[in-house]
Amino acid sequence: MTDRVKARVVVAGALYDRGRLLAARRSAPPEFAGRWELPGGKLEPGESPEEALVRELREELGVEAEPVERVPGEWPLGPGYVLQVWTARLISGQPRPLEDHDELRWLAVDELDAVDWLPQDRPAVEEAVRRLPRDRPGSARG
Repeated sequence: MTDRVKARVVVAGALYDRGRLLAARRSAPPEFAGRWELPGGKLEPGESPEEALVRELREELGVEAEPVERVPGEWPLGPGYVLQVWTARLISGQPRPLEDHDELRWLAVDELDAVDWLPQDRPAVEEAVRRLPRDRPGSARG
């Protein structure tokens, strides 16, 4: 008998646009409310991580996004759950806080410390930021 049970995967998107990363402030559950995270959610049976990420970003933010690259590593989220992060590109729509969030912010790399990240998201954010494309200042409206 093994004492190690396969952890359930939670996918999160390091969604970027014009060199900025999207942060989402939790509104639920109460123990996470007011803290910031990368948007995403649990992988459903039969779903690939990429499919789950596209679905979760559609449900939580009302956008269509394209997974780009898996960020190496997994981060524990509590008993039975691990976080996997993908960089993702915004394809269409304007992100809105539809589920489990009450505020969204686009953060430039030098603004990442402006929000109170959930502790388990901080190392994932640091890894993800290393993989985000750097748009030249002035190349698009900010």
